[in-house]
Amino acid sequence: MKPGTPPLQSARLLDQVRERIRYMHYSLKTEKAYIYWIRFFIRWSAAQGGMRHPRDMGNREVEAFLSMMANERKVSASTHNQALSALLFLYREVLGVDLPWLDNIGRPQQTKRIPSVLTEEEVASLLAQMDGITALLAKLLYGTGMRLMEGMRLRIKDVDFDRNAIVVREAKGNKDRVVMLPRSLAPALRHQMLAARVARTQRRQHDHGLHPRVEGSCGWHGKPVGQADGSGRLIAINLIATAPLQEKAQAVFGTLFFSFRPPPCHPSAVQPAAPSSHTPPTP
Repeated sequence: MKPGTPPLQSARLLDQVRERIRYMHYSLKTEKAYIYWIRFFIRWSAAQGGMRHPRDMGNREVEAFLSMMANERKVSASTHNQALSALLFLYREVLGVDLPWLDNIGRPQQTKRIPSVLTEEEVASLLAQMDGITALLAKLLYGTGMRLMEGMRLRIKDVDFDRNAIVVREAKGNKDRVVMLPRSLAPALRHQMLAARVARTQRRQHDHGLHPRVEGSCGWHGKPVGQADGSGRLIAINLIATAPLQEKAQAVFGTLFFSFRPPPCHPSAVQPAAPSSHTPPTP
């Protein structure tokens, strides 16, 4: 644990892991992965000889767990490294254990493969099979080089049609970057932004009815709305003042997440999901 790191406030181990991960600004995917492997390690050790706190375990248990992962579960080198990173984070950053055996645990070597790259004809054929909002998102990812979730989280204010550029916020490594917007996608992207605004208006009307009611704090003042004069004037003023800011911060593909019907597109529509034997019920 680095000097100056604040003490943990949570009592439960997994809550302490979450607290430390969020203090260090790790991504949500990293948090979920680390929590999974730490919980797996504790349950596996309990099955071997009784439930014990990780502080009471050490080099022998960690190496036995990693050997089980490689020999019995036959995980890939990247999965093996991820589990090891989670355990090293647990001992060093959460439990404050910095013993020599932590540096002696070897990491498996990843095999280097030549990537498979589609030709221009294959990409064009693939995109031609898509339509609607899914096709626009796929073309945007291909034309800009953005990652899947970067495209899904794209906000209206991050698209600059004058400069034909897109600002990708909080990308990998929590860094911002700028990518070029293909001119051919500008008309369709403008239309999608308009559809997102309409969907947001419909959703707000659906949620609040004809007379919007805001709970908690709102707008500039940060005061509870219940302290207003009861006429609703403060509510209306605050809503009008914050509406442009909220609209710019709205997701371009927000209709993929918020819909009164099952969403027409999901990340799995662009990125294939793992096969499942579960059959969803008929609506």
